[in-house]
Amino acid sequence: MNDAANLLEVRDLSVAFGETTVVDRIDFSIAKGETLALVGESGSGKSVTGLSILQLLPYPWARHPSGSIRLDGEEMLGAPHASRGKIRGARISMIFQEAITSHKALNRLERQITE
Repeated sequence: MNDAANLLEVRDLSVAFGETTVVDRIDFSIAKGETLALVGESGSGKSVTGLSILQLLPYPWARHPSGSIRLDGEEMLGAPHASRGKIRGARISMIFQEAITSHKALNRLERQITE
């Protein structure tokens, strides 16, 4: 069920590589103006979860045995490539872990996040 106040909803999301499930049925939502931090030890699935939202995993080796990812109520899992391309960078993006390559050292972090 979509809560109109939520910008992003992830429901019952699982991620598998081959036959191995690496993320098992997670749920979270983010409302407009809200911030969510995925925190956990190395290998706990934080990056795989983020990459799943943007569908940047190595498909078809990666797959989603269950789940839904909705952005403004629109289903993103299985959406056509052209639809996903229109929202990446314009409506949703990810700051990758390699901070040294993701951030411009001469700009303040606040400015980069705002961009």
